[in-house]
Amino acid sequence: MKKLHVTCGIVTYNNADIIEKCIGTLLEYTKGCSIRIYVYDNHSSDGTAELIQKKFKQVRIIAKKSNKGFGYGHNRILQSLPQADYHIVVNPDIMVDTDVVTQMAEYMEANKNIGILIPKVLNTDGTEQFLPKYQPNFKYVIMSKFKHWKYYRDIYTRKNDQIKEPVKCENISGSFFMIRRSLVEELQGFDERYFMYFEDADLARRANQKTDLVYNPNVYVYHAWKRDNTGNIRGICIFLKSMLKYALKWKGF
Repeated sequence: MKKLHVTCGIVTYNNADIIEKCIGTLLEYTKGCSIRIYVYDNHSSDGTAELIQKKFKQVRIIAKKSNKGFGYGHNRILQSLPQADYHIVVNPDIMVDTDVVTQMAEYMEANKNIGILIPKVLNTDGTEQFLPKYQPNFKYVIMSKFKHWKYYRDIYTRKNDQIKEPVKCENISGSFFMIRRSLVEELQGFDERYFMYFEDADLARRANQKTDLVYNPNVYVYHAWKRDNTGNIRGICIFLKSMLKYALKWKGF
């Protein structure tokens, strides 16, 4: 099999405390394919950009004096990339301890019907994060927040399905996924109207019109998850605005 070329995009904002481990483990464990990492820094004030420049000379960093959101940053990365077979979108709080990048690229290479592949995502203690695998709707996104309807969250994330083999899915998590370069170019990246939240669901919905999205539980990454929309007024407002934009674009849930 030919050596595959993978590019990696990370958008960061004040992540100096975690991004070193993210980049370090990706570079350490990715052996079977070539990887080039690009970081877009959304005007961090904690020295994130300087840390990356000092520690990782091989990483290209794009530092800006404004913060225009998750999708905007990733789209600027996509505009800067060289040719490659696959691209991965990675949160700065992701860590790996296997060559998951090569495993996913080779799996997609062997299954040409797959446009986007997502791995199992684990907490740092090894327990599973059941990230959304269905498209969002009112029950899953709103009603599941209330005590008596919390079971909708388990349905939303297919928590009780006990998935052991690769399956098609409707949704993706922006924390970590691999996409064919030809597909991401066809989709023209993320919809920049979302500052944060729902941009991954929107991308998945557009991709599902053209190709298969697959969840593969046989490969995994770790995610030190921090939900900005819980216990944070600003995060809640951003979440609700993005939800409204998603509902209006797709004519409701």
